[in-house]
Amino acid sequence: MLAKDHIATLIEAGKATRLGPNWPGKRCLAKTRRATLCQKPAIRGRGWCQLHGGRSTGPRTAEGRARVIVAAHTKHGRRSKAYIEKGKAIRKELKQIILECQRAGLLPDK
Repeated sequence: MLAKDHIATLIEAGKATRLGPNWPGKRCLAKTRRATLCQKPAIRGRGWCQLHGGRSTGPRTAEGRARVIVAAHTKHGRRSKAYIEKGKAIRKELKQIILECQRAGLLPDK
């Protein structure tokens, strides 16, 4: 266990970095769901914290915006056009192989 005087020293050292009501830095001040102002520190160069839109400004180039639009409409690749076409090609080839095997007598006719 830590000594009481050592704990007090650690607490006193942390007071300078704590974000209490007297913290001099810039606050987010975005309206929360409770209709109060957010008290988290604002990100430097922005007016809000990371929860209220302080980190990303989104894609700025046309290629980046197009990439985001494509990603927003694709949840997974199982129903994409490319996946469906690939499945159709596989089934068509398999059907052709089965038909050739039936003609050769390797498989019974249906």
